[in-house]
Amino acid sequence: MTGTILLVDDSKVSRMMVKRVIAEIIPEATIIEAAEGEEALAKLAENHIDAAILDFHMPGMDGMMLAEKMKGTNPSLRITMLTANIQKEIASRAEALGIGYIAKPADKEKLGPFLKP
Repeated sequence: MTGTILLVDDSKVSRMMVKRVIAEIIPEATIIEAAEGEEALAKLAENHIDAAILDFHMPGMDGMMLAEKMKGTNPSLRITMLTANIQKEIASRAEALGIGYIAKPADKEKLGPFLKP
């Protein structure tokens, strides 16, 4: 998949690490970053986004709430949750919403199937 990926995580360091992994998998991808949910929704409204990678724990709106809003406005958007929170309940909620769920840290083996279906 080439295109534009929205990367949402309140940690700049985490975003830098995930960007590096994405660049290894899809060097030509455009990556748009957001640090929290409202910023992510604004970027989604302003840009054509092909896929989104969301952190779960963020200030304000958590990643699951953000995914629900994103799916509400763009049902076909490919979304995965990339989180250190590996609770079964969150994985089940992600599955019910039809989004992916990947445990941090990000690496090519984990992100590759999401980015290259």
